Amino acid sequence: MPQLSRPPFDPELDAVLALAGDRIPTVTPDLIQTLRETPLPIDVSEEPLRAAGLTRRETTVRGYEGVELAASVIARADHTGTGPGIYHVHGGGMIAGERLVGISQIVPWIVEHDAVAVTVEYRLAPEFPDPCPVEDCYAGLLWTAEHAAELGIDPDRLMIAGASAGGGLAAGTALLARDRKGPDLIGQVLICPMLDDRDRTVSTLQYDDAGMWVRESNRTGWNALLGDRRGTDGVSVYAAPARATDLSGLPPAFIDCGSAELFRDEDVAYATALWAAGVQAELHVWPGGFHGFDMVAPHTALAQAATASRNEWVARLLGA
Repeated sequence: MPQLSRPPFDPELDAVLALAGDRIPTVTPDLIQTLRETPLPIDVSEEPLRAAGLTRRETTVRGYEGVELAASVIARADHTGTGPGIYHVHGGGMIAGERLVGISQIVPWIVEHDAVAVTVEYRLAPEFPDPCPVEDCYAGLLWTAEHAAELGIDPDRLMIAGASAGGGLAAGTALLARDRKGPDLIGQVLICPMLDDRDRTVSTLQYDDAGMWVRESNRTGWNALLGDRRGTDGVSVYAAPARATDLSGLPPAFIDCGSAELFRDEDVAYATALWAAGVQAELHVWPGGFHGFDMVAPHTALAQAATASRNEWVARLLGA
């Protein structure tokens, strides 16, 4: 099959890929453990938190079926009273990552809006397949809402955010909150979200073998989560929100992705479906952006523009 034409990578980002190419393995089932042990091309240390004047407190959350999950509460060192709440879901293809992955994206929101963030160590596939990850995430959201007063969170100003698999799980958690009449979220930030297990968009074909997260890696993640159900009618909308046919009643959404990544088309389709259901959504498709470009290459002009747009949306949401 001939290679499909595809939008090129942004020149600055293309240079980043050229330098990092040999550190981005295609993930097959036998390499999941290797992925988990590979140092990430992003900072997940506590140093950025300290530098921003934030504190991190460890706690535990009761997850799906009563399992104890580690969680972190992050706030300004001078936080008093109540402020907005940010429930954060980390990325990692459903198969890797830990709760500080992606935290740098929400640090400005904590600092500028005196928000309190909670991020939970949900269990990973394939050891814990669907519905464990999304149910763990929902359980953590319930815990956050129930403990809002002691956390310093205004329960009427609670939002959810996540990137990549975390974006997909955040979308699924928002659907669960709606359907179970759970916490009333004021917004959802879905950063290059992983939403569709069916592997049949144009963009997944275009970026079969190029970028940070390629088609085979994506199938590995979905297969680990869903097993033989992937691509069949037996997949829940909470596991793969792109399958949802009723998106009414969801909180306003911010969705962004790159034009040069395999999640592009499913993310655009999700924004379109939200609009069709009467939900307010803001969509950005950044020209030449590969998957996760803003986390991997924050120094680039495209990443800085993407981050600024996302931060501005959050500021409007929180009434700053």
